[in-house]
Amino acid sequence: MNVLVTTLNAKYIHTSLALRYLKAFCQDDFKVELTEYTIKDPAMNVVSDLFQRKPDVIGFSCYIWNIEETIQIISMLKKVMPEVKVVLGGPEVSYDVEYWMNRLSDIDFIVVGEGEETFHHLLKEIEGEQKYHFVYGVAYRKNGETIINPPRPKLDLNRIPSPFYFKEDMQSLGNRVTYFETSRGCPFSCQFCLSSIEVGVRYFDIERTKRDLLHLIESGAKLIKFVDRTFNIKRDYALEIFQFLIDNHQGCVFQFEITADIMRPEVLDYLAEYAPPGIFRFEIGVQSTNDATNDIVKRRQNFTKLARTVTKVKESGKIDQHLDLIAGLPEEDYMSFRKTFNDVFALRPEELQLGFLKMLRGTGMRISAEKYEYKYMDHAPYEILENGVLPFSDIVRIKRVEDVLEKYWNAHRMDHTLLYLMKHEFASAFDFFQEFGDFWEAGGWSRIGHQLEDLFTRLHLFLRQRGTERLPIIEALMKYDYFMNYKYKPRKVWWSYEIEKAEQSRLLKVLAQQPEIAGEKFAALGLDEKQLHKHTMLEILPIDLASYVTTGDMKREDTLLLVYYNPEESDRPNAYFIPLSALQRVSA
Repeated sequence: MNVLVTTLNAKYIHTSLALRYLKAFCQDDFKVELTEYTIKDPAMNVVSDLFQRKPDVIGFSCYIWNIEETIQIISMLKKVMPEVKVVLGGPEVSYDVEYWMNRLSDIDFIVVGEGEETFHHLLKEIEGEQKYHFVYGVAYRKNGETIINPPRPKLDLNRIPSPFYFKEDMQSLGNRVTYFETSRGCPFSCQFCLSSIEVGVRYFDIERTKRDLLHLIESGAKLIKFVDRTFNIKRDYALEIFQFLIDNHQGCVFQFEITADIMRPEVLDYLAEYAPPGIFRFEIGVQSTNDATNDIVKRRQNFTKLARTVTKVKESGKIDQHLDLIAGLPEEDYMSFRKTFNDVFALRPEELQLGFLKMLRGTGMRISAEKYEYKYMDHAPYEILENGVLPFSDIVRIKRVEDVLEKYWNAHRMDHTLLYLMKHEFASAFDFFQEFGDFWEAGGWSRIGHQLEDLFTRLHLFLRQRGTERLPIIEALMKYDYFMNYKYKPRKVWWSYEIEKAEQSRLLKVLAQQPEIAGEKFAALGLDEKQLHKHTMLEILPIDLASYVTTGDMKREDTLLLVYYNPEESDRPNAYFIPLSALQRVSA
């Protein structure tokens, strides 16, 4: 029997851990082929490829991001392969099972919940006596009636063979994200999350986990994302894994979901001292700082402790942090969410993700939707449209905040400029993103593409029309941020140069002859005039940028900004700040 397991990933670089577990668990008894596509692939292309593989049984892994596209593919596939047995599994179809069986007449089975053992048992019955009533954790049809069998007891995780040794995965490890889990389950009960439904946390054997991680690292994996819902819930286990990865990382990057308010100080101290910069990333779900809202959704959170952890990690300079917010939680209106946003943005995370509540099947929030007057999408992703305290008009406005937040802060195009604006020009970070987001939407820019230059020109237009006495200072910071965004010398700028060409040539000649004016580090480069013309950018700024970048003090002093794009180090340019008065005292 030819068995095929597949899914539609959100992006090509993603990989499905679930499929690999299924193959690993079943491959000793069945021929299991694994293939992946993306939600962007044309349905005809996917169906054509599946058809040519000639499966007898095909299993689809289903999530909110791919269910509708998967349904379309199954419908087409069944028209040309009516005999193929179609099995669905995954979190999207594990709840409201009868709804799915009634809606989708083209499917034959649904594997509910944890799938390895259930799928294996189901394959045996499909190939054998077809006694499906013996298969715990499966839904099927009999005489036109949907039968949903009792759930299967939780599996001993160490019975699952490792999914990380397939030869066909080895060549792409360096180009794709590898997903990894050390445990299943979550100790918390957040009512908007599917993880709250499973009681208890089960762990894989730690020595097996280390072997698998070392194998992936030595095979060329570049990014490993741990999918544990709360990686640090078991302190000793987490610390041992951190230590192991620090000792064996070989440049690989590891991302974890952590609960920040339970992170122990000794763990933070250890990471601050021993973690190499850049190999760890933390994803921290804050969601809301409104205590009443957190109580309603049964989310235990101490924001003071959370903020202390985030601040300590940030001060170490070793670990990037990605903090999550959810707009639309119960009893959090527009002004309350504004406060939540500002509370969290004040921690200056490297990335702040603003999401909107999704009423996932099986969650407590979906069950109590009527109580809080929720209206939401009928089909995946089930995102809310409004509730009793947050009308659709406010949702629309917050979506504009999300748009410019992604383009400006999370992309880190102009951090110096944005931080200055939020401190000196706007009442809060949220107010900046909201006002600029409204301006962005009014310009029709949300419906067209943009390049780096567009981001600067549109912000500049917004600030000019809004009006500010500090525009020369802001323009100086924007120019600096613009230059620092490039690995190579940019071909054009979005403003008119302050320096005439003749003066620029004179200055470069002076710097070639007397490089010590720009400091010892610049002088050590030993650049001649030709190299300076080819690889540097100059601009005169009305502020002492060196003082501002290093100390945050803003002083008015004309300064020459010299940016050198080293052709042999295409990582980040080097900037040098020279008081204009120092240059005016010398001549070429």
